[in-house]
This record gives sequence, structure tokens and C-alpha cells, in this order.
Amino acid sequence: MTRSFVFGLLAAAMMAAGAGAATIPAYIKAAVADAKRPEADTKRDELRKPADMLAFAGVKPGMKIMDLMPGGGYFTRLFAEAAGPKGYVYAYMPDEMAKEETHDGAKPLPILAAAKDYANVSVARGPVNKITAPELLDLVWTSQNYHDLHDPFMGPADVAAVNKAIFDALKPGGIYVVLDHSAPKGSGLNDTNTLHRIDEASVKKEVEAAGFTFVGESNVLRNPNDPRTALVFDKSIRGHTDQFILKFRKPAK
Repeated sequence: MTRSFVFGLLAAAMMAAGAGAATIPAYIKAAVADAKRPEADTKRDELRKPADMLAFAGVKPGMKIMDLMPGGGYFTRLFAEAAGPKGYVYAYMPDEMAKEETHDGAKPLPILAAAKDYANVSVARGPVNKITAPELLDLVWTSQNYHDLHDPFMGPADVAAVNKAIFDALKPGGIYVVLDHSAPKGSGLNDTNTLHRIDEASVKKEVEAAGFTFVGESNVLRNPNDPRTALVFDKSIRGHTDQFILKFRKPAK
């Protein structure tokens, strides 16, 4: 075995070890360490890799961000702290999803608790097919919920209209990140309502059809041991699903 071949193997191994990793700025580290974050969120950090997620998305102080379908606000809180006082976070909760989460209004909307703790966060409500923001955005982020757009309780949504609305809400050069549970390759939309998974190829096709350019992905939440055939809430895989993270950009011109 030649010396150059050995060096080549070592270099390849080092590159593989660093694949998907990102340099974490101090303001992102501070956002993850924010004392206002509830214990229920911080306990999930090991599995959700929030510092890597914000770094991959390119979150910076002063950014205007939409957390689309924000759940209880896990990422909303992180965005708020990282964007800082000159930034702003719009937690957009579609009416269709809010109806599910509050059991037709019998319970408070979980995201309201996050908004209460941060002056630069507001909760927006409206039909999923008519997503809007009061100003042009730098980033739209959606985590583990894109697949729901195809499900009956969401209408289902007009996904082309949703992605076009997101395109229009972003500044030229703005970023759209989709993180979701992966389904087997070639399965398309077959598993969105049964397993809460979606084929990433379908996501790429739908988002690019709205005018976005695919610019990268992160493998930080990949799990090659997930057979991708179980419901994401099944105790055998919950919290450890194979997840794709896709980044798209609105063309600058």
C-alpha cells in the first residue's frame, strides 16, 4: 500500500467524520444555553441537535424568521434568542393545525407560551393556503410538519400554493429549510398520513416547482438504522427517526 494511498484514505475518513457538521457561532451557543428555555425543550437537545440546525439554516442576529407550524415553540425560542433584539420571529400556526392542537379551542395553543417569554416573537394565525408575513423574511423554517400539508386534517393543503406563498414571503436570496421524517425512497406521499413520513424527493420536487433552488442538505439527523417503515411515534423509533434537512434559496433576482 503506497504512502499516498494511505494519506488519501485518512483524508477521506476525516472528511466523512465531518460531513454535515458546521461551525457554531457564539450567538447560537448562547441561544441554546438560554435560561428561559423550558426543561422539556433542553431535554430534547441531544436528539434534535439545535446548534447544528441553526448553523445549517444560517441563522444570524437581526434576521426576520418564520417558524412555520411551530408546535410548542422549540425552535421559536432558539430563533428568538439568536436573532436578538434587532431580529424578529413570526410563529405561523395554520388555523387547520391549531384546531387539532387545541382540540377545537378546548385547550390553549402551546406556541403562546413561547411567545410570552420573548419580546421579538409573535404568533400569527391564518389559513394554511394563505401564509403571509408583515415584512419580507430572511428565513422560513419548518420542522417535522411538512408532511402534514398532504394530510386530510389540513384540507389537505394546496401544497403548490403554500410553497408559492413562502417564496413570496421571502426576500430575494432568502432561505427555506424543510426538516422532516424520511420515508423509503420512491414512496412519494404514500406514508404522510399513516407513518407521518415523506419521501424527500417529493419535497424537493414540490419546493423547486415554486421557484426555489436546492442549495444543500445536512446529515446530522440521519439514522441509517431506521427502516423507515414504522410510525414516527412508535416507541421503537420515536426520537430516533431518519430525518432529512433540505435547504432551498429564493433566487436573488
